[in-house]
Amino acid sequence: MADHSIAQRIAALRREIRHHDHLYYTKDRPEISDAEYDRLFRELVDLETAHPDLITADSPTQRVGAPPLSELAKVSHEKPMLSLDSIVDQEDVRAFDQRMKRELETDQPFYTAEPKFDGLSVELVYDQGRFVRGATRGDGMIGEDVTVNLRTIRALPLQLHAEADPPAHLVVRGEVYMRLDEFQSLNRRMTERGEEGFANPRNAAAGSLRQLDSRITASRPLTVTCYDIMALAGPNPATHWDELESLAAWGLPVPEHRQRCRSIDEVLRFHQTTDALRDNLPFEIDGIVVKLDRRDWQDQLGSKSRSPRWAIAYKFAPRKEITVIQDIAVSVGRTGTLTPLALLKPVEVGGVTISRATLHNADEVARKDVRVGDTVKVERAGDVIPAIAERVPVPGEERQAPFVMPDHCPVCGSAVAREGAYFYCTGQTVCVAQLKGAIEHFASKSALNIDGLGKKTVAQLVDAGMVNDLADLYSLTKEQLLTLEGFADRSATLLMESIERSKAVSLERLLMGLGIRQVGQHIARVLAKHFRTLSRLMEATQDELLQVREIGPEISASLASFFSEARNREVIERLVERGLTVNPPAAETHPGGRSLAGKTFVFTGGLAGYSRDQAKELVERHGGQVSSSVSKKTGYVVAGTDPGSKLDQAQKLGVQILTEAEFTALVTPG
Repeated sequence: MADHSIAQRIAALRREIRHHDHLYYTKDRPEISDAEYDRLFRELVDLETAHPDLITADSPTQRVGAPPLSELAKVSHEKPMLSLDSIVDQEDVRAFDQRMKRELETDQPFYTAEPKFDGLSVELVYDQGRFVRGATRGDGMIGEDVTVNLRTIRALPLQLHAEADPPAHLVVRGEVYMRLDEFQSLNRRMTERGEEGFANPRNAAAGSLRQLDSRITASRPLTVTCYDIMALAGPNPATHWDELESLAAWGLPVPEHRQRCRSIDEVLRFHQTTDALRDNLPFEIDGIVVKLDRRDWQDQLGSKSRSPRWAIAYKFAPRKEITVIQDIAVSVGRTGTLTPLALLKPVEVGGVTISRATLHNADEVARKDVRVGDTVKVERAGDVIPAIAERVPVPGEERQAPFVMPDHCPVCGSAVAREGAYFYCTGQTVCVAQLKGAIEHFASKSALNIDGLGKKTVAQLVDAGMVNDLADLYSLTKEQLLTLEGFADRSATLLMESIERSKAVSLERLLMGLGIRQVGQHIARVLAKHFRTLSRLMEATQDELLQVREIGPEISASLASFFSEARNREVIERLVERGLTVNPPAAETHPGGRSLAGKTFVFTGGLAGYSRDQAKELVERHGGQVSSSVSKKTGYVVAGTDPGSKLDQAQKLGVQILTEAEFTALVTPG
């Protein structure tokens, strides 16, 4: 065991190195030379090597990476990691401000404005001031555990500043990204090694953070900025501005360029100023984030299913560049959608070389009147997806004939049909383009999660005639797989085992895997929760589907169309015949019973005995739901002290009004 003086020296070195890491990576204000820093670090490494019993997880030496993982584990977030509603027009920003004033019944809501970093959102957990866990956002509820990889990021403190008295438990949201100069250096190194570089800094950051081998992550120049306290032990700061100040005091990196705004006009000026600075910043941003400053007002407004009501992303206008359309091709997607693509003379937009751009649909091509040979402006919509902004007329040019969509599928030759603005191949399962995409989607992680059934294997199975629809996957044999390129006994066995495991699937995942138009993960979850069995959903009429919350006319029409198609039903029947077991979602427990099922509550004014969250939890525990606005469908309005305009609206609509005592009686058993 090392003596007391060695332990003291190790502790002192760690404090000093953490101090200089914070100055260098967070404040960009180094106080010592690289040589002096290296000397301190080497001394610490030598002492820890000689005394391994003194090594701790938060030591600066533990950032170098760990042995590779077999996979990234799934973890549930302590609080949902919501996305933000994005807007681009000044009128929409003013409309947001008017809504804040109306719903909060105030003339002057303050805001905090800060840059919107273009990176990868992460959850960071600290216990007793030590970094203990980190995860990607994932679907907002469940992410991937990337703790080991996050430890390699020098800007992320492994130990919070004890002198600032951090909370015993802290959950922070941040953004991992890559500085532009370091991204360019990384891409140059990769190119020199004969590797394919990343398309943009965001892809580089995401790919680096999700590595199974954290030593690769450690070699990548990642950094992080924190901007939200998701949870903590103790009282929350009163405002978002105070929240950022607290994070900074605890040693976490926060946006340096930010402003507390007393009016929406100040927000608009901050947006304009930040946009002007954008090209000179050392990192990518694609707008600003505007948040209601007071935390109690944030809590009062709450959230929608995917986004908070008290914050918006105010995007910048996309960057635009000029190039030439060399050809227009038509891509057939996994659902049969035909999408025209402009094949471009390569052009650099925002540091990314673009050689093709989507034209969306035939109506969009006609509206913009773009043709092969035209000079066009290219933009990265949201700074990510390449698109044609407009044609640039060239004096004296002779233009080619207007583009028209084909009347037969370019892949299988089947007839093409039109539905609204879109064209579809009617070939369905006979179209190789759709079948391959459908199988890849069916096998994806968010659906049936069949490991080993990637693009190349799917293509081989379809091209060899072994799989002609989804159900054929469950008739495959190991002997068939062994005839395919790249398969040996072990890989064939693993794929067969993965296919077998996928036979037990939740209704939500199966709905996701079937590839029904407009049914993504969220809608699949909503449908599974409501109908609970596949047979009930398959027999539901369009009117019955419309009764489900969040299911509108387009989604209901898509579902009805899918399940009314005989070939789709045949494939589902064959899936079940071949052993697929569809499990309903786990039943929700409501300790308070379902006495308020179907009832919607709206709260206005202050409650003496409950916080808004507690009142909402009571309603939901009894099967009811809470809304922020009053309508004819509202069941009850609970009026506390100093109620606002919602009480007047309830009286006007004849909605039943409850006092706090009456509400308590309603939710109290017995």
